[in-house]
Amino acid sequence: MPFALLDRWLSPPPDPRKVGWLGEYSYAHRGLHDAGVPENARSAFERAAMAGCGIELDVQRSADGLPVVFHDETLDRMTAETGALARRSAAQLGAIRLAGTAQTIPTLRQVLADMGGRVPVLIEIKSGRDVRIEALCLAVRRVLEGYTGPHAVMSFDPRVAHWYRQHSPHTVRGLSITEGEDRALPGKVRRRLALWHARPDFLCYDVRDLPSRFAAAQRRRGLPVVAWTVVSAEHRERAAAHADADIFEGVARPAGKAAGKVVGQA
Repeated sequence: MPFALLDRWLSPPPDPRKVGWLGEYSYAHRGLHDAGVPENARSAFERAAMAGCGIELDVQRSADGLPVVFHDETLDRMTAETGALARRSAAQLGAIRLAGTAQTIPTLRQVLADMGGRVPVLIEIKSGRDVRIEALCLAVRRVLEGYTGPHAVMSFDPRVAHWYRQHSPHTVRGLSITEGEDRALPGKVRRRLALWHARPDFLCYDVRDLPSRFAAAQRRRGLPVVAWTVVSAEHRERAAAHADADIFEGVARPAGKAAGKVVGQA
C-alpha cells in the first residue's frame, strides 16, 4: 500500500486519451527486416507500414547534432565502416550502406516524412556513457515539432522521460525496463526510483520478465505496458495476457492491431 500511494503521487498515470492509441497496434522492431532488408532501414519501415504495423526505431545523434536512425554506437556490425557513429555527420552517415544493400542510414526526419502519420512510431532514444542526453532529446524534439502522426519517445534511461516531461509534456514518453537477474530488493528499489524520476506515460517491458508484479501494478493504475521483443509464439501469448501492445520481430503479427486483437495477418 505505501508503494502504491507513492507511485500515485510521484508518478501519476497519464490521461487515457493521451496514450489510448498505444494499444491499437503491434510494432515492428526496427521495422520489418530480413536478410535483404536491413534493420532500421527506410525500406523496413515501409514494409511495416504497408502491413499495417506500427514501427519501433532507434535514434543516435550525429556529429553535427542531427538524430539519425541506427541502433549501435559503432558502425561495425551493420556497415562496412568502423568506429563511432557520433564522429560522422548526418550527410556522411547517409552515404553509408546498410548490410551490403543499397539502403543507407536515414535521419529521423526522413523516416517521419516517409511514414507521414500512417502508423504510430515508437522512438527509442539511445543513451550511453558519452551520450549528451539533453542534446539528443532536444534534437529529437525539434524534428518532432509539427509532426501530427501518433508517436512516442522511450528509453531505458529515466532521464529521457524526465526531460520530455519538463520540456515537451505533450509528447508521449515511455520508460523501458528489463528485470533480468536483478529481481532482488536492490533491483526493485532501482526500478521504483527510475519510475519516480521518469514519470512515464507507459512502460516498455521485457517480455521475458512477464508476468511481473511491478508491471502489473503499474498497468492496473493506468500506465499501458508495451512488451518487447516478441520473437516466438510463447512470447506472443505472454504479451497478449500481460501487456497492452507488443514490439515483435521474426514472427507473424496481426495487421494493424496489438496482440489479441486480430483483424488480419501481416
